[in-house]
Amino acid sequence: MCGITGWLGFDRDMRQHRNELEKMTDTLRFRGPDDQQTYLSSHIGFGHTRLIIIDPEGGRQPMAECINGSRFVIVYNGELYNTEEVRRELQKRGHSFSSHSDTSVVLHSYAEWGQSCVDRLNGIFAFAVWNETEETLFLVRDRLGVKPLFYTETKNGFIFGSEIKALLAHPDVEGTVDEEGILELFSLGPSRTPGCGVYKNIHEVKPAHTVEVSRKGTKTTRYWKVQSVPHRDSIEDTAEAVRHHLQQAAVKQLVSDKPISTFLSGGLDSSALTAFAAMHHEDALRTFSIDYEDNDKYFKADMFQPDSDSYYINQMTETFKTAHHYEVLSVDTLAEKLEEAVHARDLPGMADIDSSLLWFCGQIKKHASAALSGECADEIFGGYPWFYKRELMEREGFPWMDSLHERQSLLHPDWRKKLDLKEHAYQRYKETIEKTPLSGQEDSAEKAHKEMSWLNMQWFMQTLLERKDRMSMRTGLEVRVPFADHELVQYVWNIPADWKRIGDTEKGILRKALEPVLPKDVLYRKKNPYPKTHNPRYTEIMTSQLKEVLHDKDAPLHELIDPDRLKELVSGSGSAFSRPWFGQLMKGPQLLAYFCQVNTWLKTYDIKIK
Repeated sequence: MCGITGWLGFDRDMRQHRNELEKMTDTLRFRGPDDQQTYLSSHIGFGHTRLIIIDPEGGRQPMAECINGSRFVIVYNGELYNTEEVRRELQKRGHSFSSHSDTSVVLHSYAEWGQSCVDRLNGIFAFAVWNETEETLFLVRDRLGVKPLFYTETKNGFIFGSEIKALLAHPDVEGTVDEEGILELFSLGPSRTPGCGVYKNIHEVKPAHTVEVSRKGTKTTRYWKVQSVPHRDSIEDTAEAVRHHLQQAAVKQLVSDKPISTFLSGGLDSSALTAFAAMHHEDALRTFSIDYEDNDKYFKADMFQPDSDSYYINQMTETFKTAHHYEVLSVDTLAEKLEEAVHARDLPGMADIDSSLLWFCGQIKKHASAALSGECADEIFGGYPWFYKRELMEREGFPWMDSLHERQSLLHPDWRKKLDLKEHAYQRYKETIEKTPLSGQEDSAEKAHKEMSWLNMQWFMQTLLERKDRMSMRTGLEVRVPFADHELVQYVWNIPADWKRIGDTEKGILRKALEPVLPKDVLYRKKNPYPKTHNPRYTEIMTSQLKEVLHDKDAPLHELIDPDRLKELVSGSGSAFSRPWFGQLMKGPQLLAYFCQVNTWLKTYDIKIK
């Protein structure tokens, strides 16, 4: 994977703006630690930082070629999993290639098929192509939104980048947040409305969308979404098809010139990918798990985390003979990484759920350059409690957010009068539900399930994919997510809802599909969320840090949060906020960590609130 950025200005010579472009590119050096290049011509400037996984020489970017009489330039971030298939089709049409990189294949695809080239691409990607002959800039993001791409328009042109920091490095862009941004942070955070960048006038290319910029203006187009059609396969055939789709997705994502690995928590999703990867890996597959200092001493089971991971990890490593690495994170490092996690996101995020992953990815990077991860399985197979618990299914608005009243009460009195967090969140929920792609033939139960699936794909899944991309790429680790394969997602979309809970078990059809593959204990393990620390010393550290913020009269957090409520949070070590901030986590010390992150973001990014 890589970092990409660019600046299009029709009324200026971009060759005079190398310094600005290099500053923008330099902000993305973590995403691409192996190489950094720029390209400038009369109206366009491109910057690229590269993490080399395949074809070190032939994949250098920005890549410029003359094809069929026109000149094209591309900056590309991603992995194309059907590279050879597309290359063969292009060769039949007269195209020739001097490298085996997927970048060249994507560039020739655009030259041959124009915007419809995306229909032929299977992978995770965000890229920009400049057609120098027609003077058009084409941006696109993959179907499920695995790879990021942000943009803004100023009086001096169109600016884009893999991360917001690249835009903020441009002299025309400042870190400003208005009322809409504050609503996003406190009514929806760490989620964001699709396409919203939180910062004023900064947007994100939505998943499965293209943006074309020309002298005529900017045009946005959706190119893909799941289609609702009748499901004709039997249960047995469905399980076999799911297994086939997932295995194919996992195996084709093992392609790499560098060492590859898998995340392994001992849960169903990561275990499935590990099993398929191990079966098709010549040497012992490297697998990695995370735990926390003294968790064996302090772990307490609850309804969200009924057991620890170690037993199930051992089952997998023994069955598939993997070279496993147990990585144990200290509470001091967990707290120290909170600030860097903010810089990785350019926004407050998921507190130590982010900082732990950031550290974990850094540990994996010491041994491998790429890893498979199990994100997206719960969203497409209906694995979360709100897919089957009636009280959550019938909750008004986002089912994973039961904290809006408490969120509102935390706001500074001035903001509390101006903002209605519940209304903002409900409107975003309603807008999403209304766009669910239905056939019109669904009964009420099937309709409700598809609405929930669509809601999760557009929101919860995006939040987790954003987290995985920013934390991994901050360390130069490429993470691939086979459950986000669009062909698998399309097939699973139409599987009947009750089949997804065969045996009255979450993701029942996936478990049935994996019966020939996984050890029985792993196969029927109850879902556990991402692990957290149970060490009381972490609570002490975060209480102390937020207390320092409370006593700092110049701390920018005071502009947004009620000081009396902040005192309550500090004095009770987060217990004054009784519900999880988001999903099933982010309460107690995690919530204290979140507000420390908010203050860090406001301060270090010099955020102007207007």
